[in-house]
Amino acid sequence: MKRKDKVFRFFSGLVSMILGTSMVLSVLILINNTSDNLNDVNAKSGSEIKFKRNKQKTQNIVQRPKPKPKPKKSKSRPPTPLLGLNSQLSGVDLGLPEFSMTNLNDLENDLLGSGNGLVMTDDTVDSTPRAVFQQPAMYPVRARARGIQGYVLFSLLIGITGEIEQVKIIESTPEGVFDEAASQSIQAWKFEPAQYKGLPVKTWVKQKIRFDLS
Repeated sequence: MKRKDKVFRFFSGLVSMILGTSMVLSVLILINNTSDNLNDVNAKSGSEIKFKRNKQKTQNIVQRPKPKPKPKKSKSRPPTPLLGLNSQLSGVDLGLPEFSMTNLNDLENDLLGSGNGLVMTDDTVDSTPRAVFQQPAMYPVRARARGIQGYVLFSLLIGITGEIEQVKIIESTPEGVFDEAASQSIQAWKFEPAQYKGLPVKTWVKQKIRFDLS
C-alpha cells in the first residue's frame, strides 16, 4: 500500500512538472510572438511614415509656384478741360490802347521811312534801285595790250537817298585783273533808291561791270 502511494506521488509530481514547464514555455512563446508582431507593426508604420514623407517631398518638388496676379491697370482720368482764354480774358481790362490795322500800317511806314537799319533785297522790294549816273571804267593798260577781256560782279548796298553805302566784289574774271578799275568806277555811280509800299528803303543789289575790247 505504501508503495502504491509513492508511485502515485511520483507520477503526480512528474505530471505537475510537465504541465508547469509547458505553461512556462507557452507563456514564453506567446510573449515572443507578441513582440514579433509589435516589431512588424513598427516596421510597417516606419516605412509608411518614410513613404509619406518622401511622397510629400516629391509633391513639393513637382508643384509649380502659383503665378503672381497681374496688377490691375488703373484707369487714367481724362484731363480736365481748360477754359478758353477768350472766356477768361473777355472781362479783364488790361489797360492797353487798342490796336487796329491802321495803327500797324502807320508803324510799318514809320519803320520803313525812318532809315534805322532796315535792309531789304532786290527780290523783296516793289521796285529795284536804278542807276541814274554811271562813271565809265578805265581799261587797264596791260590788259588792253594783251587783249584780255573780263568782268567784275559787285554786291552793292544802296541807301534810301540812292548813295552806295557798301561795295563787295563777289566774282571777277580774270581774277584780280579788273578789280581796281571797276571799284573806282562803281564808287562814282548814282542810283535811284528801291521802293517798298511807296517808301525808299535800303536794298542789296548786284551790279556787273564788263571790260570789252570790241
